[in-house]
Amino acid sequence: MTEARRSARVIVTGIVQGVGYRAWAADTARRHGLSGWVRNRRDGSVEAVFSGLVEAVDAMVADCDAGPPSAEVIAIETSDWNEPLAEGFHILPTA
Repeated sequence: MTEARRSARVIVTGIVQGVGYRAWAADTARRHGLSGWVRNRRDGSVEAVFSGLVEAVDAMVADCDAGPPSAEVIAIETSDWNEPLAEGFHILPTA
């Protein structure tokens, strides 16, 4: 029996740039065994896509709501992601 998988896109707003959020997200996603990416956005938010087992993606989304200690997350927006992803977890350039 195959375990259920999910991909989710999150946009995190608040004080989330210049505080190590991307590196924290990449390390945390890798610990959860997820594939995907994270990047800063020009509007000051952080965007990420996480893909893997449903429980791991859900846990990562919950982790993003807190973020690293130096961040102040105000809001997190989550949606489904249906586009293909490369293996591994990557930090992408600002978009």
